[in-house]
Amino acid sequence: MTWRQRAQGLGKVVVGVSAVTGALVAIYLQKKSPEDRIAATSWTTNFKPSIIWDSNWDKREPDSLVKVSKDNPDPKQQKDYENLVMKNTPKATRHLILIRHGNYNLDGETDQMRYLTKLGREQAELTGLRLQALNKQYLKLVSSTMTRAVETADIILKSLPKDLPVERSDLLREGAPIPPEPPLGSWRPEKQQFFEDGARIEAAFRHYFHRASPDQTTDSYEIIVCHANVIRYFVCRALQFPPEGWLRMSLNHGSITWVTIRPSGRVVLRALGEAGFMPPAKISSM
Repeated sequence: MTWRQRAQGLGKVVVGVSAVTGALVAIYLQKKSPEDRIAATSWTTNFKPSIIWDSNWDKREPDSLVKVSKDNPDPKQQKDYENLVMKNTPKATRHLILIRHGNYNLDGETDQMRYLTKLGREQAELTGLRLQALNKQYLKLVSSTMTRAVETADIILKSLPKDLPVERSDLLREGAPIPPEPPLGSWRPEKQQFFEDGARIEAAFRHYFHRASPDQTTDSYEIIVCHANVIRYFVCRALQFPPEGWLRMSLNHGSITWVTIRPSGRVVLRALGEAGFMPPAKISSM
């Protein structure tokens, strides 16, 4: 067999494989209902996701905000419906930059006594410089009202524009969001603490995590300075992972966790507990 015949044979195989792959992908794309989302590609066979992504997780899916019936046969009302959907469709991306507070005095018996250590202040300075180097047009900075978070936020602000709006929120205070799985033997809060803290931290998630409003025309960057338990729970909820797995993650002091929320409602975790901008001697987690 000549090299030309071999090449022609190989070409037929490639075309055949491409056609089959294209057909399988087409079959997959045609199955729109969540129950029928079974991937059928060249590398997977009859794969059914264990968890189906909820595109309306923030209750801001444009279709769900429009009251006009999309099944109305009247062309004018159908056009009105389409215009309303377009009006309620987000156009910008929201970036939430979550910062864990710096190292603090673990021996403090009250919140006021759990202030930043010398290392914690140095970590906050390094985080501020990192945010400065990213050179984003930050919309605002929000922090928990606990001492270590407020002190961390105030140090970070020294590296950011003087006119940056600042907010404090009790919703972002540290707490026990949900009983972790698997349990941690050395940390067992009372059930009422999960009951109380969990509702508050979930309220914080719903308040800060959502796609951009339709009238937002440019991408936004918001800084949220709070606590490890809160951030880890936020990440699980945002990615629609089982929230009880939050304690399986570890976050360094002063670290950056970056969550992006697209106009479609899709969520991307760009960084989790990033602390590579700190010298190794400045990194801590407990």
